[in-house]
Amino acid sequence: MLGFLFISILVLFIFIIMATKYGLDFPFRNSTIGDYTRMTLSRDEEIRANLIHLLLTRKGSRYFLPDFGTRLYEYIFDLNDTITYNSIEDEIRESIKTYIPNLDINAIKITNPDTDPEDGASSVSEDEDARLFRIGDASTKPYTAKIRIDYTTNDGAFSTSDFVIINI
Repeated sequence: MLGFLFISILVLFIFIIMATKYGLDFPFRNSTIGDYTRMTLSRDEEIRANLIHLLLTRKGSRYFLPDFGTRLYEYIFDLNDTITYNSIEDEIRESIKTYIPNLDINAIKITNPDTDPEDGASSVSEDEDARLFRIGDASTKPYTAKIRIDYTTNDGAFSTSDFVIINI
């Protein structure tokens, strides 16, 4: 009887561990634990994956959600001026307000790569941090802009803060 109870608790514990997956991680990668694709394991990872998925999806590429995504790809070869930076910021704020309403943007910092003071001495390692994304080829150093989005997620009583960096 004690063995049956132990096995039942063990099976229940395994199902609870398996149920802590939230959704698909973005960008898509192979799973190392037997799933088809890598899954997010925490609420923070899920929100970050949803944000990156929203920002890197071209507007108009979804059949039944033609307004989903942003037009960040259109700014790749634009001028490095405040008009372009304001357009990028407005595009990001509008898409997040529409599709991720529980995400509050604290700040959007858009910098020119030529005058970026953090370039070379950045606190974010480009090789290992999951919060850094690059639109285009990784060898393209002179990108148009470096966008850092600081955000807070509100879920009633709990709120967490994080950031994402996108190089376009």
